[in-house]
Amino acid sequence: MPRRRRSFGDFVKAFFAFVALAALLVAVPAALVVFVGWPLPGGAPSLDWLQQEITVGTFINVLTVVVWFAWAQFTACVLVEIKAALSGVGIPNRVPGAGGSQMLARQLVAAVLLVGATAASFAPGLSQFGQSLEGNQRPASAASAQQTPGLFGQQQEQTALAADALAAQADQAAAHAGGAGHQAGDTKFYRIQPPEGRHHDSLWEVAERHLGDGRRYKEIYQLNKDREQPDGSKLSEASLIRPGWIMEMPADAHGGELVEMPDEAPKVSEDVKEQISDYSRTGGQTGDQQQEQGQDGAQGADGSGGSGSSDSSVDRDTAHIVLPEQRPGSPETPAMPQAPATPDAPAAEAPAATDGGLLDGITGSDFGLPQALLGAPLLAAGLLGALGRRRRQALWQSAMGAVGGRGGMQPPTPTGDAADVQDALLVGADPEGVRLLDLSLRGLAASLAEENRALPTVYAAWLSNGDLHLQLAQPAGRPPAPWQLGQDQTFWMLSRADAERYEDVDTAAPYPGLVSLGTMDDSRLLLNLESVPGIVSLSGSAADRAAVFASVAAELATNGWSDRMTITVVGFGQDLTPLAPNRLRHLEDVEALIETMEAETRQRRGALGAAGHDSVLTGRTGPAQHTRWAPHLVLLAAEPSAEDAVKLAELASDASRLGIGYLVGTESGDLPGAAWEMEVTREGKLLAPLLGLELAAQTLPEAQQRAVVQLFTDADPEGSGTPSGPGDGPTGAAPPFLVDVTEQGRPAVYARLVGTYEIIGLETPDGERSPLMHEALALLLLHREGVHPRVLASALWPRGVTEDVRDALVDRLRDWLGTDPDGSPRLRADATGRLTLAKSVVSDLDVLRSLYHEATQGRGAGNRAVRGRMLTDALVLVRGPLLADRPQGRYGWLTHEIIDAQLPLLVADIGLALSEFHLEKGRAEKAIEALNAALGSAPADERLWNELLRATHATEDPARLRQVAADLVTRSGARGLPPRTEALLDELLPTWRGGAGAGATG
Repeated sequence: MPRRRRSFGDFVKAFFAFVALAALLVAVPAALVVFVGWPLPGGAPSLDWLQQEITVGTFINVLTVVVWFAWAQFTACVLVEIKAALSGVGIPNRVPGAGGSQMLARQLVAAVLLVGATAASFAPGLSQFGQSLEGNQRPASAASAQQTPGLFGQQQEQTALAADALAAQADQAAAHAGGAGHQAGDTKFYRIQPPEGRHHDSLWEVAERHLGDGRRYKEIYQLNKDREQPDGSKLSEASLIRPGWIMEMPADAHGGELVEMPDEAPKVSEDVKEQISDYSRTGGQTGDQQQEQGQDGAQGADGSGGSGSSDSSVDRDTAHIVLPEQRPGSPETPAMPQAPATPDAPAAEAPAATDGGLLDGITGSDFGLPQALLGAPLLAAGLLGALGRRRRQALWQSAMGAVGGRGGMQPPTPTGDAADVQDALLVGADPEGVRLLDLSLRGLAASLAEENRALPTVYAAWLSNGDLHLQLAQPAGRPPAPWQLGQDQTFWMLSRADAERYEDVDTAAPYPGLVSLGTMDDSRLLLNLESVPGIVSLSGSAADRAAVFASVAAELATNGWSDRMTITVVGFGQDLTPLAPNRLRHLEDVEALIETMEAETRQRRGALGAAGHDSVLTGRTGPAQHTRWAPHLVLLAAEPSAEDAVKLAELASDASRLGIGYLVGTESGDLPGAAWEMEVTREGKLLAPLLGLELAAQTLPEAQQRAVVQLFTDADPEGSGTPSGPGDGPTGAAPPFLVDVTEQGRPAVYARLVGTYEIIGLETPDGERSPLMHEALALLLLHREGVHPRVLASALWPRGVTEDVRDALVDRLRDWLGTDPDGSPRLRADATGRLTLAKSVVSDLDVLRSLYHEATQGRGAGNRAVRGRMLTDALVLVRGPLLADRPQGRYGWLTHEIIDAQLPLLVADIGLALSEFHLEKGRAEKAIEALNAALGSAPADERLWNELLRATHATEDPARLRQVAADLVTRSGARGLPPRTEALLDELLPTWRGGAGAGATG
């Protein structure tokens, strides 16, 4: 590299550095000899020496010894630095315990030799006399875009020298080969260049320069995969390339950097191999995905590194999202998101011959489910959980009379696209992965709070091979256990086994802005939108952008790793608000958005200043947690005008500190003020070349958006006046499956699910197969509308299973259930391919629903005797909770169901109807008996307790009524009685507050 001309200031620095070195190396020991002399005793000390009086001279001698040691250490540092400087290569050896002494020696030696002929070969950091290790340093040459700090600059130069040596040997071998490359016809080659400053060569850039399109890097990779390189290694991943490697190029490659390739891979000296190996081990080069990180000098003075809470000056050139290094997988650490794994089926479930099987001809590509949701386990889990909560809320609102005229026992059965989307959610969802992600992040926040450390800024999270990798904006020291450092100082890693040991902690969600963007090499990327230092732009066609925006909005609105947030959508998503009305907010245009965000930005800046925090991250840990630090994420699908884009860029310049994130769409791909730029292609790829990303994008296409929204609107009790099941007398509709409750309707197969699981009418299968087949039958009985084969497989084998194993189970289940007298199988596939049961296969839950329907809306509606008998028979069927004896570790799919909420409400309705039936004839004791039986299955139902108070009052026994009131007050605990119950007690027992009820409360 060209040497700069020496200035007068350089000579002045060199002179004073020489004077300082002379003073420290010569004057200090000379002064000690002249003024103090030999500080140690003349002979061996005795015990009498320990009893002598300590004088001023003793202290002086002790201090003199200390100074001699310090001088010796500094002298050693000077010698080490001079040797490294004169040799021109290598990192100076560390003198033990030197620290600042070695740094001072390095600066003085660098200043002295700055005007010498060897100064040009120094590490860049040595020429910065008078600057600290972490200070801003000038470039060592015009080729360096920015200077790397401290020791890492020396390490970078050493690896560059090693790369140059490798390249030189490759050139010599190529010359010795005598131009063999030309003999190969049109074949061209390119030599990977050594790094310059913060820039590293990558296959993407090579393809962009020599092939005209960076996306053609795959062609270069395929041509050179497993080809032996000059250093003896081979190319195995497109992102892992090393300086000096020679890449074969496609025939249409052009440019001035192409080289010739020798016939044989040249041999490389062992020392160069060792240097290159060290270079690779330390993470010096990982192609287009490498992010340079400092070593010791990058940590903060407190030893914990920078907290990264203020990112207004983030260096965008280094803000790369890097794919973490994967650990070898193991059965104990399956992938946290949905991923293929070894089936956990019993050994007896080996694939069997399926000729003429039930699923032949309906499985495969012609009977699939929406792939977008199948490949989005975190999004599917969030939507499924939110849908379950919405349906449970609708049930309770219907039962408690919040919505009049609607039954609440059975939500509407989805059909068409909505049914396919619901099945895709059931198959694709990974609720366990969401739970572990949430526990891991909150556990990390709690651990950092205990150590009085701030949360580090996290750009992204990777779910890879069962592990969670957090990519930090900058090094932040060692993570708290059980977290570990990942591939470098900017990766914190937690294995799945360690995550499973976490317990719930009462702390705020630290990174609620994480959202899935897609997958790369079986790793799922979650980008932290609120931490990006500016706007994230997304280009592509309008439909493709809308699908990505919808996926981001839906996951943010329903994810399980955040507490509270605001999601403002502009230009799309008005129909998505039913997913989370409390989170999603739709604005009409950009003007309204800018006005809203200007006010929000001012408010957050003022709140942070008043609270004494430098960012929202410091407000989410420790005792200063506040809900106002929830993120505000802006999703703008329409491209703003140039003027509006400038305003948004100004607002986003400080957004990461305030917990505000911006994702903005653009047609052209050139958005002013965009910090990170991404593009979604028609092939479903999400590209971000400057970030080193090429993902399989996570999307939610328009048709699936409509189907998802339909599921939520159908579950909303206020969004539909159509009754959905028996619940409010004659207004309730019939359940989806009615049983003939007469003697002539005796079923061929009868399963008891309410209580202990029993099956009548079938022989028990072989021991190994019995639990799996019982579980499959229970799932089918709870879904008389039909079960998709893939839903059945995902329910029985949450970790995944092959189609042949699934089909073998279905065939065995069909053979076990047998056929009806007319020869038709009792397990069949309907027109849509879903598995259904014949009417001759019945459960006690089917009978329970049918008896209640007949008693309130069928024959019992006009015949009192029939109604009483049917209600009594129905209550007798209730033997306990659903599947009371189910084995631990199985029936996990019940967490997605709402039957656990439906059954208590149904039992309560039966008990209330039977109580009313008896009270009409003045049979209070019978009514109390029916209510107590219903309370056994629905102990928290307020309606049953209120009716029990009325029935007890009808007995005209005040003492008994006071006892029931006292029991009720005791059960209510600290929450107190509901207002309706208090009003009823005031009416029936005016003295309850000062009597037994009050006493129980005290």
